[in-house]
Amino acid sequence: LVMHSHASDMARLYQTEFVRSARAVGVLWAVCTLCFAVIEVVILIQPSWVGTRELRYRGGTVATPPQAGTLGLFEVCVETDWPVPECRGSLRTLTPLPAFQSPAVLVCISLTMVWVSVGCLCLFRFCNAATVYNICAWLQLTAGFCLALACVVFPDTWECKEMRALCGEAVGSFSPGNCTVHWAYVLAILGVLDAAILATLAFVLANRQDALLPDDPWLIVLSHCPSHWSFFPSYPLFPEQKSVNSSLPPPP
Repeated sequence: LVMHSHASDMARLYQTEFVRSARAVGVLWAVCTLCFAVIEVVILIQPSWVGTRELRYRGGTVATPPQAGTLGLFEVCVETDWPVPECRGSLRTLTPLPAFQSPAVLVCISLTMVWVSVGCLCLFRFCNAATVYNICAWLQLTAGFCLALACVVFPDTWECKEMRALCGEAVGSFSPGNCTVHWAYVLAILGVLDAAILATLAFVLANRQDALLPDDPWLIVLSHCPSHWSFFPSYPLFPEQKSVNSSLPPPP
């Protein structure tokens, strides 16, 4: 009876708020990982890394640039009289602009790492949860590192003909001239922070999975297999139960 009560306590461990909260955080982490993968696709294909801005002269006068538009890793889009801008580039063939090949490759590597981590979510049915969390954490760290490098390398490639045609002759390395960074580049910077947060959370969840289980493997067996109690009548479930279990009769 004493062993039965303690085994029941072990079974009730999996119904505590500690376990439910850990599972809820794990589901939230998986959803955020999927959202981050979608964000990576948007960062890669959107021609909104750099865009023109209004020209301000001395005296406070404001004028529109002679050629307004935006620029991304694959396309340069210029505003026309039509509602849809005219875009030049090779997004369909996934060929980046010559000056932006390095940041485009880094973003592609980051995108691949994120989607591989999304695919690893299927491993929860076959592998240990802590192992899967650790694999995904390292993949997300790699994705964040590559995306951070892309954000650093991209301004260094601004001194190119595409930027000069859109932003004027004042363009230089880390100097956008008559342009400014747009929302896709800001989203890439936020993606670096997102990857760091998701990777940290995955490491925490991996450690939490180990904390959910008792240290002694026999306790796991006994808590899940009540029919085996009769084979271990003198096995001490807890240190304080040694004296109780030692007084039990030997097995027949």
